[in-house]
This record gives sequence, C-alpha cells and structure tokens, in this order.
Amino acid sequence: MNTVYRIYLDVCCLNRPLDNSLQERIRLEAEAVLLIYRKCRLREWSLINSEAIEAEIAQDKDAERRLQLQSALEICETKVMLDEVIENRVRELITLGFKPFDATHLACAEAAEADIFLTTDDRLLKRAFRLSNLLNVMVRNPANWFIDVNQSGEEE
Repeated sequence: MNTVYRIYLDVCCLNRPLDNSLQERIRLEAEAVLLIYRKCRLREWSLINSEAIEAEIAQDKDAERRLQLQSALEICETKVMLDEVIENRVRELITLGFKPFDATHLACAEAAEADIFLTTDDRLLKRAFRLSNLLNVMVRNPANWFIDVNQSGEEE
C-alpha cells in the first residue's frame, strides 16, 4: 500500500523547476520537485499551500514566474491560514535562529501536520537538522527525500 504523503514545498522548492538547470544539483532537485508535483497532481500524494507561500510568491518581481508558481498551487488540497497559534510558533522558531519566512513556512507545515517539509535551502536544512528534536515536521531536500522514499518502497 502506498503512503499518501502530506507535503509542504517551500518557495525555493516551488521555484526549482524554473531555475537554470546547468548545474547537476539544480537539475536533480528540479526533476524531484516535478516528480513530487506529478504525484500530487495525480492525488497519490497531497500538496499543502499556505498564506505564507502565497505572500512570498506575490513578492516575486517576475510576473511570468509568479503566475507559473500561483498556477502550480491550484492542485493543493489544503491551505494553511495564519493565526495566533502559528504566529506564536513563528516567534519561537525565530528565537531558534530561523529566518522569518523560513519560520513561517515551518510553522505552517507543522500546523498542517505535514509529513515532510521540503526545501533546497542549505542553511535552512542544516539548522533544521541540528534542531530536529524541536521541530514537529521532518525537513529534507526534495531530491534526497524522493530517492529515499522510492528506495524504501514508499514506506519511510
């Protein structure tokens, strides 16, 4: 039986397929994000949206990229709305050293009870790994996570 993962992709992940893929790492991450997106589009997995994602995308100066990212979110089955509980968690995460947008995304992923929070941001990944015992969501790189899930027969 396949696990239906509830996935929170931060904005750097959502952007990855639109990035210049000359570097192998970027190409691998882009392919992983597209495969994850495909599984979500087929309703095998579930993609989570949030007000934080939409706010960050709205700041993108590139109108075409902004529209592509907004349309990618149309398949989301869940949208996290910011509230006082999330704002309190954001403040806690900021005191742990997370940047405000990263803290907001993490708090939203936790509130949505995401199975996985995916990011291509190395600094965020390192901090999340170091503080994983204080987080209520697993944080991984999309390429590494997708490979692990497929190698384990989707029983991570």
